[in-house]
Amino acid sequence: MGSKAGTGSAAKIRMESFDDLFGGNAAGDGTEQIVNVPLAELHTFKGHPFRVEDDEKMEETAESIRQYGVLVPGIARPRAGGGYEIIAGHRRKRGSELAGKMEMPVIVRNYTDDEATIIMVDSNIQREDILPSEKAGAYRMKYEAMKHQGKKAGKNTLAEVGEAAGENAKKVQRYIWLSRLSDGLLAMVDSKKLGFSQGVDISFLAEEMQQWVETAIKEKGYSVSMAQSAKIKEYGRAGELTPTIVRLILSEEKTKERKVTLKAEKIREYFAEDCSSEEIEGIIIQLLDEWKRKQ
Repeated sequence: MGSKAGTGSAAKIRMESFDDLFGGNAAGDGTEQIVNVPLAELHTFKGHPFRVEDDEKMEETAESIRQYGVLVPGIARPRAGGGYEIIAGHRRKRGSELAGKMEMPVIVRNYTDDEATIIMVDSNIQREDILPSEKAGAYRMKYEAMKHQGKKAGKNTLAEVGEAAGENAKKVQRYIWLSRLSDGLLAMVDSKKLGFSQGVDISFLAEEMQQWVETAIKEKGYSVSMAQSAKIKEYGRAGELTPTIVRLILSEEKTKERKVTLKAEKIREYFAEDCSSEEIEGIIIQLLDEWKRKQ
């Protein structure tokens, strides 16, 4: 978009109805002002939790930008150290670089830190290829920003955090717990070497205890069952966990798993459509535990 004569870092274009895409109104008269900003002046959002990788999808983005330019402007805000901080558009900036462009169209607004964080998360959270670690970090950032804005910590705020991605408060809370894992354990969850639920259990451990678990998994190649992670969590809560106990628990022979399949129409009789498989499993286990205690 910045290749036409007369355009440059100071050029401005007025476009209609950007409120529909981004909310708000920078100009105050029903229009938005879009500025073509040099790529060198666009800086990554502080603590940006989402990957920007030169993968196949990025090459597709770059090819589209080569042919048509950046069709949807990014969003940025003035940066204290000069230039602009990207709020939405990190992948578009990288695609522009690969496409050989020198600038990119952005909407510039003076958002507060909390406003910028919420928009940054919501503009990325619906992507299909998001890793658990990215979603965990993003939800934590948005939750903290909403609390800074005066929202009360609790179920309603958690539900608002997950609204853009269609996830309920319980799932959001589990992702926020997951964000407490060490980088090494988070990487294991991303690569599926460690299950999501197991990662949530281990996230309740102190940093040193998490390191014991990470070391044991790496050195011995242990897989971690839900029963094992639950046991590790309980030892940690009691203050009785040691590196030796971690290894003993993870070296225990795992019982052979039995699978039971329930038909979808039967599941719909008892669970809402937005219930995840993990949540359904958790509720069923809880009910079975109550049934077992009554026997």
